[in-house]
Amino acid sequence: MRSYGAGYWQILRKLRLPAAMPLIFNALKLNSTLALIGAVVAEFFGTPTRGMGFRISTDSARMNLDIVWATIAVAALAGSISFGLIASLERVVTFWHPSFHKRML
Repeated sequence: MRSYGAGYWQILRKLRLPAAMPLIFNALKLNSTLALIGAVVAEFFGTPTRGMGFRISTDSARMNLDIVWATIAVAALAGSISFGLIASLERVVTFWHPSFHKRML
């Protein structure tokens, strides 16, 4: 592209960023679920009165296992939804990538 006179920003926008999109979306999918896990684990120790981690730790001490498992199910559902939304966005943005066509077969 440089031989055709493209500048840095044109190369970045039309070549480098689209080529990096599959890798960026892989990182987003992994980190969306890991961020949720990190937030819940941080709430085990950090919050005095609120949050899923607080609910799990206090209700497990009180032996309210139905609330504990319901909270875990809600956290798993939230992680699955965030992963699914990012995967759907990935299909829209990277429709041209060869990995997209392999998934369609």
